[in-house]
Amino acid sequence: MNLKQQFKPIWILPLLVLILVCGFFLGRMSIDEGVSESQESALPDQRQVLYWQAPMDPEEIYDRPGKSKMGMDLVPVYADEDQLESDSTVSIDPAVVQNMGVRTGHVQRLDFTRTIRTVGEVQYDEERLYVVNTKISGWIENLHVHFVGEQVQAGDPILEIYSPELVATQQEYVLALKNFQQVSQSTVASVVEDAEKLLASARTRLEYWDIPASEIEHLALTGEVRKTIILTAPATGIVVERNAIEGAYVDVGEDLFRIADLRTVWVHASFYDNEVPWISDGQPVEMELSYLPGKTYAGRVSYVYPYLRERARDVHVRLIFSNPDLDLKPGMYANVQLQGKVIPDAVVVPSEAVIRSGARAIVFVVHGEGRFEPREVSLGEEGGPNNNYIRILRGLEGSEEIVTSAQFMLDSESRLQEAIRKMLHGQTSPEEAEAGMPSGVTEPGEHMHH
Repeated sequence: MNLKQQFKPIWILPLLVLILVCGFFLGRMSIDEGVSESQESALPDQRQVLYWQAPMDPEEIYDRPGKSKMGMDLVPVYADEDQLESDSTVSIDPAVVQNMGVRTGHVQRLDFTRTIRTVGEVQYDEERLYVVNTKISGWIENLHVHFVGEQVQAGDPILEIYSPELVATQQEYVLALKNFQQVSQSTVASVVEDAEKLLASARTRLEYWDIPASEIEHLALTGEVRKTIILTAPATGIVVERNAIEGAYVDVGEDLFRIADLRTVWVHASFYDNEVPWISDGQPVEMELSYLPGKTYAGRVSYVYPYLRERARDVHVRLIFSNPDLDLKPGMYANVQLQGKVIPDAVVVPSEAVIRSGARAIVFVVHGEGRFEPREVSLGEEGGPNNNYIRILRGLEGSEEIVTSAQFMLDSESRLQEAIRKMLHGQTSPEEAEAGMPSGVTEPGEHMHH
């Protein structure tokens, strides 16, 4: 046996050890590659992952798979999913949507109106107020109306005034009438004409003092000069003011009585400025009195005042009501209900479906499968059943499904996802990203190892 054959087993043992060590490392590398390939193959259709997100905290994002801070597997967000949505559309797992208590409804098209309720005060109809005064001075000889609240009929005597000037004018009229009767057969035309002018002048003075024509005719037939003049009621109504005392001296133009015809009354009501678009002249209105429950009075809008009262910040509206039984008494307060004018085929949504941020109004439109689009809308009047709806002027067509509750959480999620998209696409500056993204977000470029 030579020396080479004698040491053959010594060389075989190290060679076997080397082969085993190399095989172990090659096998470990093969296993690691297999695991990596299995993870990649688990991605359906080799879709491109934009970033990885914590399932319980959408603000926690990573640039590679792993575990979240809570120890849960990260959820991938794919590029094709991101491309399906607009920059502001929010996608939420349907199970999470259910847990959030999201309720939905539909945009409606209907004949839109509004019921407006307010309180009004009954007042006199200013077009049916009458003042009794005298155009001559004198003394009140006889007073026929003695107290405020007394009801009078048109033509009823109210008081009698003695005026020396009136007595003298009556005498002048009687003399002018006799003179005209004497010279009426004269052949001198100028004499007849002068007598006629004198008679007409005396009669005109009596008429200017509101002496009734019947009294002037009686004076012409009898020649009887009366000591006093009778003032009569100009209209049927209630005496609401009395300044005449029997035996008192009154001067020319002095107001003696004020009479109000209460068969028609005004009701002054106040409406907020956002209710004024629903109100127009001639619009029907209903009213109830608290002391007469169940009885309804029908009236109409008489006038909408063209200015806003600064202190109350409301608009004054005048209503007119018929009052044949005199139930409506000036000074009373009444409950007024007005049905606003109808806007046909209006696009409306529940008021709770609208998020008002001051600068804009947002409604979330449902696209299904947990996708919601924040849609900016232009708002109109509020009204509808129980005044719980609002008209949409622009932004919705009238057939969309919309979110009616929990939309504030959707709005927060939408703002977060929009900020993440802009940052991933390089559209957001560091300052904008800091303002748009909530605090505590790990950007995709950073990876947290667990």
